[in-house]
Amino acid sequence: MDSEIKTRVAPFAEPHITAGAGPDCLVVIYAPSSKQLGKRFSLVDGEVSIGRGVDNSVILNSDSISRRHAGIEIRAEGYYLIDRHSTNGTYVNDELVEECQLRRGDQIKVGDTILKFLSGADLESQYHETIYRMTIMDGLTGIHNKRYLVEQLDRELSRATRHGRPLSIVICDIDHFKLVNDEFGHLAGDYVLKEVAQLAKSRIRPDDVIARYGGEEIAIILPETDLDGGVRIADQLRQIIDDQTFVFEDEYIDVTISCGVAKLQPGWRAYEFVRAADMQLYEAKRAGRNCVCPS
Repeated sequence: MDSEIKTRVAPFAEPHITAGAGPDCLVVIYAPSSKQLGKRFSLVDGEVSIGRGVDNSVILNSDSISRRHAGIEIRAEGYYLIDRHSTNGTYVNDELVEECQLRRGDQIKVGDTILKFLSGADLESQYHETIYRMTIMDGLTGIHNKRYLVEQLDRELSRATRHGRPLSIVICDIDHFKLVNDEFGHLAGDYVLKEVAQLAKSRIRPDDVIARYGGEEIAIILPETDLDGGVRIADQLRQIIDDQTFVFEDEYIDVTISCGVAKLQPGWRAYEFVRAADMQLYEAKRAGRNCVCPS
C-alpha cells in the first residue's frame, strides 16, 4: 500500500520538558481501548515479542492481532522489526513489511493498534511531546481530534461574532462505512478512514480546521466562509473522494461521502451550530448519499 502522509502542524504552546536520556521504547498512540493509550514498552532487555498471547513482552489484546504477531531484534545496525507470519501483516509508516530497520519516530501498525518508536538522547522530551500530541491529534487519521475541534470552534465562533464575519462548518460521513468493515475487515476500514481524512486535509486552506468528529465523521471549520463557499468546498471534497481509487491488499473499495453544511447564525452557540450541520448531513443521507446538503 502506497500512502503519502502530509502533516500540517498547528501552532501550540509546548510545555517545558527537561531533556534526558532514557531507554528506547515503543509508545501506544492509537488503540481500540483507551487504557492502552500512552503505554510505554522498553526495548533495552533484548528481543521483544509483540502479540496478543500472554507470553509476549508487548501484549496487545485484540482479535486483529496474531498471538505472536511481530518481534523486534537488536542488531549491530540498530533495531529491526520482523513480522512473525501474522494474519493481518505488520506495517511501518503505512508500508507492509516483513523485516525493517526502525528509525526514530517510525509508526508501527499491528492489527488495530499503532505504536511509535522513540529513540535517542532526548527520549523523555520525545515521549512528552508524543503524549501531548495525543491530546489534540487522532492517532489513526493524523488529523485533529474532537477535543481540539471543540476548542477551536469556540474560538472561531467568538471571533466571527465579535467582528461580524462569516463562519461555516462542514460535517462529512463515509457512506456505508459499516459495510466496508463487514465486507473487507476493520483494517480496511481503518485504511479508508485514514485516506479520506488525508485527502480532505490536502484540500483545506491553512486557516481551516479539520478533525475527526466521530467514528467515521470528519468536521471542518471554515473561517471567513459563507454558506455558498462552504457548499463549494464540501462538494469539492465529495468529488475528490468519489474520484479516488481505494485499494487495500489488492481489494478495490468503492468510497463516497455525504456532507452537511451550516453557516453560523446570530445567537447560536457551538452545539447549535454543529447540530445544524449534523441535521443537514442526515438530509444528505436521506437524499441518497454522495451529496452535499446546506442549511
